[in-house]
Amino acid sequence: MGHGTPNLSKRKSRKNPARSRTRYYLIGAIAIVAIVGYFFLSGALKGQNGTTTTAASKPIILYVNQGNGAVNGSNFAGLLQVASSHGFNTIFFQVYRSGTTLFTDSELTQFVTSAHGQGLKIFFALYFTNSTQAIPSSIYADGEDGINLDLSTLPTATQSSLLGSLSSAYHGETAVTTTDPTSVLKPNLLIVETYGAGDDQYIHHGMIASVGVFATSSQQDYAQQFQYALSNSDGVMVFDYAGLVKAGY
Repeated sequence: MGHGTPNLSKRKSRKNPARSRTRYYLIGAIAIVAIVGYFFLSGALKGQNGTTTTAASKPIILYVNQGNGAVNGSNFAGLLQVASSHGFNTIFFQVYRSGTTLFTDSELTQFVTSAHGQGLKIFFALYFTNSTQAIPSSIYADGEDGINLDLSTLPTATQSSLLGSLSSAYHGETAVTTTDPTSVLKPNLLIVETYGAGDDQYIHHGMIASVGVFATSSQQDYAQQFQYALSNSDGVMVFDYAGLVKAGY
């Protein structure tokens, strides 16, 4: 998750299970899914007061990876604008990479205030690369809605220990992003990075599925993957903000 460029694998196309339908019904159904997905992503399914539809009561997460494109005080407002206009309700904002905290507590508090001002939840994302790195506990009091741990590169015992430490000392929501679909960790939100071809088999309720912008071929493909993940799991996480902006979706 924290690396500059993730695995550039692409998911297989979605299959419509209603094979007994006629060819015309099948084409129509696919077209409807694509259109609904597109309008959902563009914010067209948001109410006039800025609130989202029932589907959006699930976590709809935009991940900010500082390794792909730095976001700080000078361009944080642009992040909020993109998140709001695309129907996201939660930001995973990477504030810690490889043992280094990227912002002061004062700066983090300002980010939280700005996100909440736009009606967005914000989780601080912590990216770990070895077992000697520790959670920066000073961030617990910065007002964020939750903390996300990126732990996939660590041994299972270390992952469990870090989540246990967080859960025992922190009063907000806990989240884990993992590449392991069999993870036994029990945070409030378990996000599985379902980016690759064949990863559909790991998407189910009880976890949150993911869409990698880098693993999509077009805006329609992105919309279909997004809607599939949202419909068949407990939410969706998009990786990542820089890639979404670059693709122009």
